[in-house]
Amino acid sequence: MLSGAYRFPQMESVVFGKPFAEALGQEVDRLDAQAVFVLASGTLARTTDTVDRLRQVLGNRIAGVCAKIGAHTPRTDVVDAANAARAAGADLLVTLGGGSVTDAAKMVGLCLGNGVTTPERLDDFRARIAADGTTQRPSIEPPGVRMIAIPTTLSAGEFSAGAGCTDTVRHVKESYSHPLMIPRTVILDPDASVHTPEWLFLSTGIRAVDHAVEDICSVNGQPISEGAAYHALRLLGKGLPAVKSDPADLDARLDCQIGAWMSMVGSQTGVSKGASHGIGHVLGGTAGVPHGYTSCVMLPHVLRFNHSVNNDKQARVSEALGRPEESAADAVAGLIAGLALPARLRDVGVKEDQLDLIAENSMHDRWIHTNPRKIDGPAVIRTLLDAAW
Repeated sequence: MLSGAYRFPQMESVVFGKPFAEALGQEVDRLDAQAVFVLASGTLARTTDTVDRLRQVLGNRIAGVCAKIGAHTPRTDVVDAANAARAAGADLLVTLGGGSVTDAAKMVGLCLGNGVTTPERLDDFRARIAADGTTQRPSIEPPGVRMIAIPTTLSAGEFSAGAGCTDTVRHVKESYSHPLMIPRTVILDPDASVHTPEWLFLSTGIRAVDHAVEDICSVNGQPISEGAAYHALRLLGKGLPAVKSDPADLDARLDCQIGAWMSMVGSQTGVSKGASHGIGHVLGGTAGVPHGYTSCVMLPHVLRFNHSVNNDKQARVSEALGRPEESAADAVAGLIAGLALPARLRDVGVKEDQLDLIAENSMHDRWIHTNPRKIDGPAVIRTLLDAAW
């Protein structure tokens, strides 16, 4: 008999299809926030009016703006932002940007709630995952300040209570989590994404596809996550090519945003991912590969590797993507190719002499140890990397 438990996340609302500035103003009023600290994409702040639109709606309630968060959320940038938010007396964080900015705000909340004022202090709060999958998570106090997220990409980290943060000394992306690190509210406005570079929007869409695929194929899936993931693939499988064809199609962009949201239901309830996510985390922190590209280059190969143990689940992936006659690996690879996104590690800047280190570091990611087909050492990871090279 099927059994399990679904736990609702500590998120209050998702507002979709409404202008982001209007929606933000209403949420700030509802929360009675008086000192809003904004973390924004540097490119958006420099080259568009989107941050100015936030300034207009917030007025004298804006306590500061940080637009200096690097890719993969460097811990030095996080602590600098936290110290600025602390000095400003922030009572609410707002993000406008992609996954690195979203994770930064989660980490700022952690820093404010746990007295972190230097990058080294974050060592006390990171998860420690041994090569055999044994995980130790330290006790963490709740974030000192909660957040509202306005995403501009499809990586969908705003729907998770976890954050990835990179130690730039050791070149390792580390994991942090607390149930209240998830945003109080997420605002999905397709207009907020129109300035996002095409490659970034589409590739993070494949990241959302990766969430949904690995949920459907998970070793501990749940009915609600499987249904949401299936719908996510239907929306993304149609929406991403539509945005590629017409970047001004806001309805297609919103379909993609809702698909990204649906792709995260499994993550919210504890459904385990697999090796595409596990290797992807290391490709980001160790080799500097953008989040979306990690899924483009790894997901088809992981699907082929796992096919012998979950071909029935993979058939649902093909069906949801509208390609029931193809294998899931070929269906995903076809979607990626149709979006003109890279499919090889060499095409996203990974050097061949990095592969052994990536394989070794991957064994310290929790999702490697919940991959549907057992991975018992770096040599197995290396075969996957070689296939993707």
